[in-house]
Amino acid sequence: MDVQEIRKDFPIQKDVIYLDSASTSLTPEPVLEAVSDYYRGYKANVGRGIYRMAQLADQRYRDAHRKTAKFIGAFEQEGMIIFTRNTTESINIVARGLRWKKGERIVTTLLEHHSNLLPWMRLREKGLDLQIIKPDQTGMIDLAEYEKAIIKGTRLVAVSQLSNALGTVLPVKEIGKICREQGAALLVDGAQSVPHMPIDVKDIDCDFLCFSGHKMLAPLGSGVLWVKKEGEIEPLLVGGGMVADVGEDGYDIKKGYEGLEAGTPDISAGIGLGAAVDYLTRVGVENIHRHEQSLTKKLLNGLAEIEGVTVYGPGPGVRARGGVVSFAVEGLLPHEVALMLDQASNICVRSGHHCCIPLMKHLGLKYGTVRASLYLYNTEDEIEKLLATLEQIARMA
Repeated sequence: MDVQEIRKDFPIQKDVIYLDSASTSLTPEPVLEAVSDYYRGYKANVGRGIYRMAQLADQRYRDAHRKTAKFIGAFEQEGMIIFTRNTTESINIVARGLRWKKGERIVTTLLEHHSNLLPWMRLREKGLDLQIIKPDQTGMIDLAEYEKAIIKGTRLVAVSQLSNALGTVLPVKEIGKICREQGAALLVDGAQSVPHMPIDVKDIDCDFLCFSGHKMLAPLGSGVLWVKKEGEIEPLLVGGGMVADVGEDGYDIKKGYEGLEAGTPDISAGIGLGAAVDYLTRVGVENIHRHEQSLTKKLLNGLAEIEGVTVYGPGPGVRARGGVVSFAVEGLLPHEVALMLDQASNICVRSGHHCCIPLMKHLGLKYGTVRASLYLYNTEDEIEKLLATLEQIARMA
């Protein structure tokens, strides 16, 4: 994997060191060109026209669904890819679309992003039983905790595959086996995992997979919900584009993804997502994963040597972690550290609670952490620059 060649597709990096890909990734030139080509060459609505431009737009939009399905190992699987705005919308579609019965049990963890916590909390207000499993101080959860929580009568288990705050990788395949034994469905929040490691929904054996295109080189406003069984959930929205027939007495919903994509979708974002999948496939997700693992190890080892810096989450010797690294500098607030990194070296990191307030409270981190998150376009030189700048900041604190 030639990182320097890849970086040519991201001219925005000319003046900055971008270490905030867990929030949103940068967008390469081929993806921008795909979006621009749509607006300049064949802008038309999908599923509604028989003229050439409309047919071309429809074909590219459908191709993006097909490419995305193949990317997560669902190409030959039953089930369907539904385009949404983001992971948050995907999870809410499941939360609102399942036919719940009062007293049914939902299991999740305290590691979750608010997007995979608040929808279930809202259902608790409607009479459902919500069980939240807490991690230890390193961000790890023993498999036995899942076995205790996922019991007969559990309707759904909703977990992130990779924590956006601590970088913890959850054992979703093993959790899936427990779900099968207890008759529960499994929803995987793949917002942080799908862009960074090979994913196969057949191997995980999940029922729902949710992720965001804007975290995997695609435009903002592109998200994905994969559903294993068609007809499992009811549409969140009804209206134009999703009906096969309408009469005064009711309506029939279209088969496939169209039945859950009411109204005019963000066609350019969908086409851009297809181009991003092409880009990641060419580079190779396995190559990206190895590259990030190497950078993460270098970063964790370097942080451990800086006096006054505390790292949160799994350590460098733990395999179950991704390229999301949270830390704090003694004597400084996370926002102060982030501002100093930007001012001193044009380094872009995230600071605060990372949409994980319950987790931060659990860890006793009132103001959250500083978070550096890595991707395919980051380099060892950038990690060294971050470490050198942090060492100076910690020395001054």
